[in-house]
This record gives sequence, C-alpha cells and structure tokens, in this order.
Amino acid sequence: MIETIQKALSELGQEFPDGAAERFATLLDELSRWNQRVNLTAIRDPGEMITGHLLDSLVARPLLHGTRILDVGTGAGFPGLPLAISEPARTFELVDGNNKKIMFVQHIAALLGLANVKAVKSRTEDYAPDDRFDTVIARAVGPLVRLVEIAGHHVGEDGVFVALKGRYPAEELEELPERWKYVVERLDVPGLEQGSRHAVTMRPR
Repeated sequence: MIETIQKALSELGQEFPDGAAERFATLLDELSRWNQRVNLTAIRDPGEMITGHLLDSLVARPLLHGTRILDVGTGAGFPGLPLAISEPARTFELVDGNNKKIMFVQHIAALLGLANVKAVKSRTEDYAPDDRFDTVIARAVGPLVRLVEIAGHHVGEDGVFVALKGRYPAEELEELPERWKYVVERLDVPGLEQGSRHAVTMRPR
C-alpha cells in the first residue's frame, strides 16, 4: 500500500513531510477496517480510496489560504485529514453532524498524533467557534447556494471558501448570491477523467 501511495503522490507534483505516505497508508487501512463495521464511505476498494479520497483531497492543497482551516461536512475526514497530514503548520477543524464519522476522525487524529486537528460533532449551521477562518473548505456537501448559507459566515475578512465539485457547476454558479465573487479552476486528479473535478473559490465582496 505504501509504495502504491508514494507512486500516486509523485504524480501530484507536491512536496510532503517525512512519513506522510506511511500516515496516509494508516489512514486508509483504518478506514477499510472501520468500514467493515460502520458505513463511513461508499468507496471500499483500496486503489479507489487512494484516488477517490486521498488524491481527490490533496489536489485542493494549493487553494488553501492562511493558517486556520475549517472543513465543513468532513464525513470520514476528507479532505481535512489528508490536508492536515500534509500541512502540519496549519490548524484544521473538521466538523460533521454524524457521530460515528467524527469518532473515526478523532481516532485517526489520536493514532497519528495530529496535534493540528480538532474534530467537532456539530451541524455546520450550529457550529460556533471562537473566531472565523482563513479557509473554509467543503467537498461533496451540497449546492453552492446552500454551502454559503450554512457556512459562509465562518469565512474571515480576507478568507476564502473553497467548494470542491465534480463537473463544472454552471447552474449552481447562476444561483450563487451576488455578494460572493468566485473563481473556478479545473482540478486534475491522477486516475480520474480530466474535467471531472473543479474547485470554486469564493470570497465575500
């Protein structure tokens, strides 16, 4: 698994901290183990997990701003956990309303000694942190208009809201309130069809 992960990471063209591949392997091994008892994710094949969870999260790394990151609707910890492993100098708060999924995130953070990860069981719209964030990120959580409705207030003054999407979300962009300006970028995930992933980076006007 580690060699397969290292080969996949090399295709991203990113630098990673020492031991990152081993940590990613532990993350995916534990995800497979927990998935046998608790339904955490629909992707269960180890190879598909590398592409569909790990690489699909890490392609968002260049879009992060600042040091305080909020991952809303994190599920089993994606994209937050792979990003936190890759970016030990940044702090990540991972929020989800599903208790079993947050228990898994807490388990991984403790197992890997991720001092920069805080896992919180809460609905996004009910979450009340002490301060706003440099980057709010969401992956496969909902339409853009719903995302800014439930989490837009968490974006700091100079912060960004990064929404990870599949195909180019033309209809969703049309419905986005005018107070949000945006840039759309295509994300190329090794192993996935080109044009199948996009990121919408939004800023309050």
